[in-house]
This record gives sequence, structure tokens and C-alpha cells, in this order.
Amino acid sequence: MGNFSNFAVSFSIISILTGGITTYYLGMDAGGPFVITIGWFIVGALTLCVGMGMAEICSAYPTAGGLYWWSAKLATKNKAAWSWTCGWFNLVGQVAVTASIDYGLATFVGFFISLYYPNAHSTKAGWVLLWYAIILLAHGFINTFRVQIVGTIANISAWWHLVGTVFIVGMLFIVPSHHQSFSFIFHHENLTGWSGPFAGVYAFAIGLLLAQYTLTGYDASAHMTEETLGAATGGPKGIIRAIYVSIIAGFILNLAMTLAIPGGEKAYAGIALNGATAGGAVFIAALGNTGGRLLVVIAMVAMFFCGLASVTANSRMIYAFSRDGAVPGHKIWHRLHPRTRTPVNAVWLAVSAAFILGLPSLYQRGGYSAAFFAIVSIGTVGLYIAYAIPIYLRLRSKEFEPGPWNLGKWSKLVGIIAVLWVIVITVLFFAPAFYP
Repeated sequence: MGNFSNFAVSFSIISILTGGITTYYLGMDAGGPFVITIGWFIVGALTLCVGMGMAEICSAYPTAGGLYWWSAKLATKNKAAWSWTCGWFNLVGQVAVTASIDYGLATFVGFFISLYYPNAHSTKAGWVLLWYAIILLAHGFINTFRVQIVGTIANISAWWHLVGTVFIVGMLFIVPSHHQSFSFIFHHENLTGWSGPFAGVYAFAIGLLLAQYTLTGYDASAHMTEETLGAATGGPKGIIRAIYVSIIAGFILNLAMTLAIPGGEKAYAGIALNGATAGGAVFIAALGNTGGRLLVVIAMVAMFFCGLASVTANSRMIYAFSRDGAVPGHKIWHRLHPRTRTPVNAVWLAVSAAFILGLPSLYQRGGYSAAFFAIVSIGTVGLYIAYAIPIYLRLRSKEFEPGPWNLGKWSKLVGIIAVLWVIVITVLFFAPAFYP
């Protein structure tokens, strides 16, 4: 892969047209427009600190193992324990992120079908699980081919996300006859069910998961370094570029969606109740059936690309972790296909584990399932703990030799901010979001 392809994989997994749309309801419910827009920059700045801390280590140690391998290299003692712990948080986090991406796409497939056939029950849990299985199978099959094919698709994905975002934003700003006033972005909302003197603050904090979940997966640039030209600089640059481009594009997308929400508390609450498809409901409410459906299709294609890139990164991490003997049945999972030279067994392990994680979605209470929110939280916390461990060990290490891409005198400060932020979100995103 070239440097652009390396960036494209991480940018595709971050995918503002996936995380920013499938968890848009969370911002609407918890914190409202204020957390959707202003909260995005707060999380973005802190995420950039995490990304820079990772990028510096990636430059010194460009390897497919990434985070867990860095942990072994940086730990002064108990190297195996640090490496094993980091690796398993990374592996579980990646499986959960793959599950959340493809399950989110599955809910949109059901939603899209329901726009044409309202009585088809396509949004019921059983049907959504079927769409989910089909999507995972497609991603598994594509990832069995040579990495050049995946790299080409990643390049297309990056441009699809950029052009698609511009098109969606343009449509939302130009077509609707009515927009919210600019002051609406400072509006607070709490539809979580929590009440009390600090309920608004708590809701705002929970709503930050919209941005934090979206800005995940950029460790893919590290996992793809063994297949990237000029890895010591290409990997770090891929991480940083994927984050800051997503921050800028994501804010503009969120702003356009928020200002296009029809007026009135009742209309707002009605859209928010759509759950993971609330972003699609905004498109329909703002542009009508024809325009809204077009934007939903653009978002769904982006979600498909995102899930594909996630399976790619997940399989490379499983391959490398198994190569070092840390996964049960490791001799099976680190085999390469003799013709394509891709870790086919690892691909199908990633797909199978993601499907299993989606099975609890069949359990519903009152027509709703907490499974999607739980998967999103697991993916976010799992990945960020894995991100923080090597950064923390880097702060303690006296033998670390920076690579060609490094932070210089800012390394320690950036690392401390990154670790502290991960501690905060680890507690926050395992807290209950909704009551009851």
C-alpha cells in the first residue's frame, strides 16, 4: 500500500458517515445539539492527543501487531502481561467495532426497505440479524482476496466519504425551505430518562460517546504498516490525517444535520426515538422521500466500506497476535493463504466473532434492544484502553528511541493528556445511558 491507502483504511474505519449517523440519536437524546456540535470539538482535540501519542510509537515500531507489540517493547517488566492485556483489549474492541458498524448498517437496510414497504417488518430484530449476517459474509469474502484489492477499495472509500459528505452537507444546507437558527446548536436536550440536579451534565457527558465512538479505529494504520511503503512515516501520518480530516468533516456534517432538523419539540423527540436510524430520519424529514432516500443510500455505501476496512484491520491484528501465540488455536489463525498471501482464517474468525456479539440484539424489551448501545460502548472502551497502554508505558520508558515522526518536547504532555482522557471515558461509557 501507498501512504494514501494507509490513511484511507483508517479514514474509512473512522467513517463519519457511519459512526456520526448511526449514533446520531445518542447525541439527540443525551445533550442535544450542544453535544452534537460543541462536544465534537472537545472530543476531537483530546482524541488527537491519543492519536499523536500512538503515532510517535508507531513510527519507532511499525509492525502489524501494533499496540500489543509496542507494549511488550516498552514495558520495563512484566512484558508478556502488558502485551497480552493490551492485545486482548484491542482484539475485543476491534470485534465490537466491526459488529457495531455492520449492525448499524443492517438497521439502515431494514429502515431503507421500510421506506418502500412499511408493512414488511424489515426493522424487526430477526430480519436485522439476517441483514447483519449477509453484510458480514460479504466483508469476509472480499477480504479473502489480495490486499491490493482491499487497498483499491479503501482508496475509493476515502473519496466516497469525502465527496459523499460534501454532497450530503450541500443538500441539507440548500434544499430544505426551513432551517434552525444558528443559536440552536447551543440547545441542551435530555431525553435519557435521568432526572435530578446534575441530569443535564450527565446527559451531556454520555452524549460525548457520539464523537468518541466515531473517532475510533485509526489504529488500522499501524496494523497495515507491514503492507505499507515507507511505514515509519506512512503509518503515523495515516493515523493523524485520518483523525483531523474526520474532525473537520464530521463537524460540518453534524452541523448540517442539526440545523436541518424540523422545528418543534415534538418533531425533535419523534426523530430521536428512531434510535440508530435517527440520522436517516433527519434526511427524510428535511428533504422528503426522494432526496432523503438518496442520502440514506450514500450513507449506507459508506457504512459498507467502513465495515470492510474494519474486518481488514481486525484480521491483521488477529493474525499478528496469533503469530505470537496469544490466541487459542493460534496455529490456525496465523496461516496465510498460499495464493493471495492474506490471513484468510483470521478474516473468518473476525467475522464469526462479530456475528456472535450481535446475537444479544434478539433480546428485546418494549420493542427496544440495548445491544447496539452496549456494543458501541464495548468497542470504544476496549480500543481506547488498548490505545492508552503503550502510551502509558512510553511515559515510563527511559530507553525509547523515537522514529522519524515524533513529538519532541511535547511528547510527555501529550501522553499524559491522552492517558487521563482514556481513564475518563472508560468510566463514563460503561455508565448506564438511559433510565429505566
